[in-house]
Amino acid sequence: MTDLEFLDRAEAALNAIEMACDRINEDTDADVDNQRTGGMVTLVFANRSQIVVNLQKPLHEIWMAARSGGYHYKWDGQAWVDTKGQGELFTQLTRCASEQAGQALRFSS
Repeated sequence: MTDLEFLDRAEAALNAIEMACDRINEDTDADVDNQRTGGMVTLVFANRSQIVVNLQKPLHEIWMAARSGGYHYKWDGQAWVDTKGQGELFTQLTRCASEQAGQALRFSS
């Protein structure tokens, strides 16, 4: 994957996360605040816990930090998959965000 391809796919993932937060805030009472700074999106929940998703450009990875731990994702040609076998980015983000929000939330690409 070239640097440009990585940036296109990674930016699309960050945009999808931001759009999902907007949808969640419209459809639920979860109150997920999302803040974008360059290649990083920070999700802040009502209980003040956070999830940080950021781009690791030199490695062509997306990293996510949540209360449950840190995750590294690489593009496998179809999806962003965890480098240690923990699943797909949006599936894991859904799981972590739901846990931290205390209610079922859904993120998708």
